[in-house]
Amino acid sequence: MTEYCAERPIRRPAVHPGEVLREDVLPALGLSTGAAAKRLGVSRQHLHRVLTCTNPVSVEMALRVGRLVGNGPGLWLRMQQNYDLQRVERTLKDELEKITPGETPPPASAAPAP
Repeated sequence: MTEYCAERPIRRPAVHPGEVLREDVLPALGLSTGAAAKRLGVSRQHLHRVLTCTNPVSVEMALRVGRLVGNGPGLWLRMQQNYDLQRVERTLKDELEKITPGETPPPASAAPAP
């Protein structure tokens, strides 16, 4: 039987997509929060909560931002997913370490008939 070692890749801390919008995207586009909110079709308060990393980038917001920037929603959703995953992994670290990985059960079709 061949053994495989699944080493965890070195990961950088995930960045909230709102931070990228605030620090890189809006300045590059020359947009204030109010102007960006208007172009995105959302309230200034809603965009502000995303930019301050208080609210996540929703599917709807990812569609809007992806359209504004021209790179589609996928990047923004992946950034949010990575951010959420790392945050929850840190929160559950001790609990997850208590879980013993098991062997993968054989497919139902490979199980012997009773």
